[in-house]
Amino acid sequence: MRRLLLFLSAFVIQHASFAAAPNFVFFITDDISPDDLGFYGNKVIQTPNLDALAKRGMVFDNAYNAISSCSPSRCAIITGRYPHNTGAPELHTPLPADQVTFVQSLKAAGYHTIISGKNHMAKPEQLGFDVSSDSKIAGSENWTRHLRERPKDKPFFAWFASHDAHHPFEFDEHAPKYDPAKIEVPPMMFDGPETRRDLAEYYHKVSRTDYYAGELMKELQAQGVAENTFFIYCADNGRPFPRCKTYLYDSGMRTPLLITGPGVKAARTRSLVSSIDYSATILELVGLEKPRSIQGVSFAAILRDPAATVREIAFAERNWHVFQSHQRMVRFGDWLYTWNAWPERYSVSGESAWTKFPAAAELWTAAQEGKLTPAQVLLTQKPQPAEMLFHVSNDPNQFHNLAGDEKHAAALRQARSLLDQWKTATGDSVPTDPTPDRGALHEATERKTKPREFPGAANDAAHKNDPGPVKLTPVVP
Repeated sequence: MRRLLLFLSAFVIQHASFAAAPNFVFFITDDISPDDLGFYGNKVIQTPNLDALAKRGMVFDNAYNAISSCSPSRCAIITGRYPHNTGAPELHTPLPADQVTFVQSLKAAGYHTIISGKNHMAKPEQLGFDVSSDSKIAGSENWTRHLRERPKDKPFFAWFASHDAHHPFEFDEHAPKYDPAKIEVPPMMFDGPETRRDLAEYYHKVSRTDYYAGELMKELQAQGVAENTFFIYCADNGRPFPRCKTYLYDSGMRTPLLITGPGVKAARTRSLVSSIDYSATILELVGLEKPRSIQGVSFAAILRDPAATVREIAFAERNWHVFQSHQRMVRFGDWLYTWNAWPERYSVSGESAWTKFPAAAELWTAAQEGKLTPAQVLLTQKPQPAEMLFHVSNDPNQFHNLAGDEKHAAALRQARSLLDQWKTATGDSVPTDPTPDRGALHEATERKTKPREFPGAANDAAHKNDPGPVKLTPVVP
């Protein structure tokens, strides 16, 4: 039946008028937090092209990645599955060949498919792409050429993956340079000269994604297809700085999400969505059935009505990313809850531990000198809290752990229950033979490591499709 539906969809797309099938530009950036963009309120960074798109598109204020780690996040997005269900839950793990991607469905339905820039998932043909390329320094240099050279008798889906704003921070003429003295240092990071310089260089790369957004829009308009193209701007994880990238706080998990396109209302929405929902949404916009393997839900309804609700619960995970970690998160209502299976370990990643990253080196020096705030110093300590509960509206940076406050015992019980339901349904498990750390805490060089037991492997999670709870069950008085 599924093959028949795909065949019929392909027939319709290939024989209908070109305008009937929408195009897609999926612009995924590397290591960018929402707070570092003008249309999310940053007063220093310059993102004029994205700001203009935000005025005529939809901006999501509560979009969460399923993991704040490069390749596992991308694999989760392209399959619509939680990282431990993809078979590629750890950094640099290739997506297994038996995992289904939504791009394969688009290609089977007659779409011309492109990937250009940072792949970090698997071979392009395995993922469902017709055309692939990469480039330096931004990864974006070939994008307009691919749009010009595409076959004009087919709709297209372009996965444009920037290398910006990943370390190392290189400069070019396509973005402004920023004065470190004028940088707004996020409160979870130590405000020192090295951190300010590091942030200023990072801001240059963030602005460069805006430049290429502008170039893409100019090309789409020149070809006369802008009005029939969905433009999606997002990120794989948060900024590459301490307590951001890899962490389960908003500074790591929240993603910028800006969408323009046919029928998309110009608005901001506070509706909760997950990065595993992109696949189901794109397929619904095309009119294709989503594969059974997709655990995400479509939020196409939100694009028409910003008050619509498609999910009330978002889950996320933290796995090996240079350092061992096994943490889980659930976001519901005004609450964000995290559970740490290994609280006896430091809660660090390379960007928050290694001295080759200036902000990390400065943070650990400041910790030794007693200069950090309680929120900043936490990641330098062990043991770590086994559980954390935050009221997001009152505590947007998640600095005040309420897990031990009896006044919030009911919310804590609910969070535990939701997470337990999700772990059981999706086959999550804690590795008994985890992948070792790639280096010592403050090591300047990395050592090679081989993956060992993945989370979920004990339960064959890579072949489970149950998404766990998506909507909250009403509480009976």
